[in-house]
Amino acid sequence: MSSAEMGLNLLTRTKPFEMRKVDLCSSAEGTEVILATSSDEKHPPENIIDGNPETFWTTTGMFPQEFIICFHKHVKIEKLVIQSYLVRTLRIEKTASKEPFDFEQWVEKDLIHTEGQLQNEEIVARDGYATFLRFIIVSAFDHFASVHSISAEGLAVSTLS
Repeated sequence: MSSAEMGLNLLTRTKPFEMRKVDLCSSAEGTEVILATSSDEKHPPENIIDGNPETFWTTTGMFPQEFIICFHKHVKIEKLVIQSYLVRTLRIEKTASKEPFDFEQWVEKDLIHTEGQLQNEEIVARDGYATFLRFIIVSAFDHFASVHSISAEGLAVSTLS
């Protein structure tokens, strides 16, 4: 077998980076909350992406409050679903950098107050390429607010190299 044939044989056996739709914000996918401006040991920021509907992250008063999600890969987000409570204005910023810098504003929404119920906000994403997302709770309907889950439907585009 020539070296060209061996190279071609190797190429045909190597799988390309798999592109499949998944919940990109799931901790099971390797996603992490790398920063949060407040933390309560009973309700830490990791609860946002743990997939457990019984857990949540809570702010500790004063606004704005924020958290940053790291995907550890380049992703294309098609839809975001945010479950929260008492959030009035939410801004989402994104960056495709290898480090959490150079964020650009992506979405800003005024959420509807839902007395006694979680707010379920679905955002169809445009130009959703990112490696990090920063969620900023600009204001709330009370002194405290909570984020119960963030899910992002989309594709892992490539690894960080």
